[in-house]
Amino acid sequence: MIHFWDCLSLGSMNPFDFSPEQLELKQKTNKRSVAQLSVLRIFSFFALGATLILTISEHWAWALPSILCFFLFVRLINRFNHLKDQERIYLALQQLQTQKQARQERKLDALDSGIEFADKEHPFAGDLDLFGPHSLFQLLNHCTSAGGKQQLATLLKSAVNPKAAQQRRAAAAELQEKPDFLRAMEAIGIAFPQGKVGPWKQWLEQKERQPNLLHWLLAILGPVGGVLVLLFTTQGIFPQAMLGIWFLVGILLLGMVFVPLKRAAEAIPVASHLNSLRLRAAQIEGNSFQSDLLQAEQARLQAGSSPASHQLKELDRLGLWTQNRLNLLYLPINLLFWTDFILYLRLAAWKKRVSHSLVQLPETLENWEAWVSLGSFEVEVGHPGISVWTQEPILEGQNVFHPLLLPSKAVGNSLTLNTNQKLVLLTGSNMSGKTTFMRTLGINAVLLNLGLRPFADRMTLGPLQLFTSMRTTDNLGESVSSFYAELSRIRTLLQRLEQDEPIFFLLDEILKGTNTQDRISGSEALVAQLLPSQGIGLISTHDIELAALGEKEARVQNYSFHSEIQDQEILFDYRLKEGVCPSFNAHKLMELMGIKFESK
Repeated sequence: MIHFWDCLSLGSMNPFDFSPEQLELKQKTNKRSVAQLSVLRIFSFFALGATLILTISEHWAWALPSILCFFLFVRLINRFNHLKDQERIYLALQQLQTQKQARQERKLDALDSGIEFADKEHPFAGDLDLFGPHSLFQLLNHCTSAGGKQQLATLLKSAVNPKAAQQRRAAAAELQEKPDFLRAMEAIGIAFPQGKVGPWKQWLEQKERQPNLLHWLLAILGPVGGVLVLLFTTQGIFPQAMLGIWFLVGILLLGMVFVPLKRAAEAIPVASHLNSLRLRAAQIEGNSFQSDLLQAEQARLQAGSSPASHQLKELDRLGLWTQNRLNLLYLPINLLFWTDFILYLRLAAWKKRVSHSLVQLPETLENWEAWVSLGSFEVEVGHPGISVWTQEPILEGQNVFHPLLLPSKAVGNSLTLNTNQKLVLLTGSNMSGKTTFMRTLGINAVLLNLGLRPFADRMTLGPLQLFTSMRTTDNLGESVSSFYAELSRIRTLLQRLEQDEPIFFLLDEILKGTNTQDRISGSEALVAQLLPSQGIGLISTHDIELAALGEKEARVQNYSFHSEIQDQEILFDYRLKEGVCPSFNAHKLMELMGIKFESK
């Protein structure tokens, strides 16, 4: 809890509070302290002005109270800024709670959909609801920068890599045990928005011309000469014109460092962005990690002579000084004491010492945003399923269900695909769950590849690349029909299989764009090509004739989803059953929609 008397403390600033407990009470207390500090700042500012005037007009003995007032004023500003930053963090924590509830209730409309990362040409992203409204990205994304979201989207769309997936699994499992760290990282990112890095990276990589002896001499001469000129002028030893001459000389000499300081002012990120970088770097540095992936990412922040957070804290002070050189308060001080030379020396020394270790910092923190997303997903909505990776071309899901459905309402099903049962022909009535089940298997395979636990009791996956053909649509701009789009998709699958690439494929309502006779013959021909390949997968169809393949070929199995018609209602149990669907409901659905059939 923040108390009023803490405002007057001259010790180090308290660390930020990232606890979500009693947020409303803490926000009220914080606002009250901010209001009190505002009053104190005004009084200290007027006291500083009064003592400065007395120092100049009456006696130099007033200099000591003036200095004390100055330090008090600076301290109050720092404390005020700290409390305002804490207020931003409390608001961010409030936002996190709202988003957590939305994810747990699967009410995702207000969350970033990541639609800019959608890619219909991708092997599986366009069919599995990875991006867009009510998507896995909305359930998973805890990134706070554009770069972080790009990193997460790249992971979502990445090819299946068992070794990398197991490294990510270890990292996600470790981060799941650090909810305070995850909350702090995300809250900082929200509280201190990150703009574009701009020319900062180029500025860091650009070698700075090192200060020479003249710069050092002027850095010493400026403050000493300024104090003497001011003192002798106020005492009447020097004429008043001497002060103006000193200012004019300062203007000429300060031009020596004007350009490099201007370039630095334009390159150094604003205070909010630096705060975001520094505070998140400090969170990472202050934790101990065991997984190889997280240790390697942490080491990238400690590659310099000092921790990145310390380097950024120093840059924050130098940046504030650099970016405010032309304001009305600093300008007369600079002209009197030539402080730009001191700033230039410190900035050049900082850049020479640490710039090489900070060039990759934004990218490193973007990676951490993706890792935080994985850990936060497990904390907020993760299912305690068991993931198993094997060297065999196997997919096995036990009681697997879709992560975008409420767990309390989702229906789990089990299925095994391997070299002996390579292909499942999935039949069923409309709206019975065929497509959802196929997406369920696909999206859980994506979760395993991300290093997350499956929404299943247990899921086993071999080194199989994922490929889908489910949402093929026409393209008027390219004069492409939906049937041709599907054929192009299937051609891509066959070309990859011809190269002996092991693939887990999901083909929904195969060859739906042509007549029944061609569809059946084409489907039979496709199955004949798929069976000797390195692929395993599911094909859904409304053509009951294809079920005969399951009777002739042992590697083809028939599964189905059923519906039951009671009175004027169609009931679904969404349970996967062995065998062919015995009945279809299209006729009844059309009747319920108002289409009247003549009785024969």
